[in-house]
Amino acid sequence: MKNIILLRLEKYSNELEYQLIEDGVYKDLKDSESTNSRIALSFELEVGDSWQYPLEDILDKFYLHVSDFLDTDIESCQDGSNLNLELAGELEDILSVRDILDKRVYNAPGQDNYVKLVIE
Repeated sequence: MKNIILLRLEKYSNELEYQLIEDGVYKDLKDSESTNSRIALSFELEVGDSWQYPLEDILDKFYLHVSDFLDTDIESCQDGSNLNLELAGELEDILSVRDILDKRVYNAPGQDNYVKLVIE
């Protein structure tokens, strides 16, 4: 995945439902769980990427989950497609995932036939 950018969603302008925490990071006021922080991102899939990986590894690394697939037909995502989604999690984890903005993220062979997540 590459060209990872913040998305500016219109729904975040509703101050009755979302509270701005920091640039691009919001608290979902309808969600009473500790995982009520949100960030919307766009990823460009590279050759050989599926929509699932390395996304699953990003979610695992940062302890996040996808709260919404935005204007994306997940089944039609392929090389060169953009994957637009909203991630949810605890505030600290949402703030941490911003480290991947404008970077390339991919899976590479690791030790003992494991795959490792690379952020460059």
